[in-house]
Amino acid sequence: MASLSALPVYHYLSLGRLGRGEVVNLFLKDAGIQFQETRYAYDGTWPETSKRLQQQGITRTGKVPVLDYNDSKLTQHIPILRFLARELGRYDGETSMEKYLVDAVADVYIDWRFQWVANLKGATDQYKNEYLPEYYSILGQYYSDHPGPYLLGNKITYADFAIYQSLDNDQRTRTLPAVIPDPLSKLKEAIEGRPNLAVYLKETSASRI
Repeated sequence: MASLSALPVYHYLSLGRLGRGEVVNLFLKDAGIQFQETRYAYDGTWPETSKRLQQQGITRTGKVPVLDYNDSKLTQHIPILRFLARELGRYDGETSMEKYLVDAVADVYIDWRFQWVANLKGATDQYKNEYLPEYYSILGQYYSDHPGPYLLGNKITYADFAIYQSLDNDQRTRTLPAVIPDPLSKLKEAIEGRPNLAVYLKETSASRI
């Protein structure tokens, strides 16, 4: 990992445990990377704040999360995780096939995130009764290919944080199916027992967001 010229700065919305940026937050904490946080209110002031961040060169798209890392502004949460995994030399597969599996599951998650956002203000029956059961069934198949608890067995990858976030966010929006595949329950338990995450996740578990 390259030496840091200053502490990374994590820019995200004040959404608690919800949203894309929380995946980056969990990754940074788990990896033991010290960082500063800058949070922005997600209310009527956000459009103006978004434009200001663009003008300041913090984000080209006006969207967050952004990780200010070694004088570079990293955007898009899954590419941020991939970048950090490469920097650290861990949190990814070792072989081409393992890397493919991690990327494939991350892409499945990205499709879910789009649907989750679209249903955030009122989940449709199609999302709750059709899309989510199929989504978690597909993930269950991926996670059944290795003994677990992670996608690649006992080796955690960046995709595991994303899948945990989908489980957690669907639970918080009360859309998580009543029954999920057992490998995903084991993943959730394993993430919540990670030494660098356990206290944080326990302290924030009761909050709706």
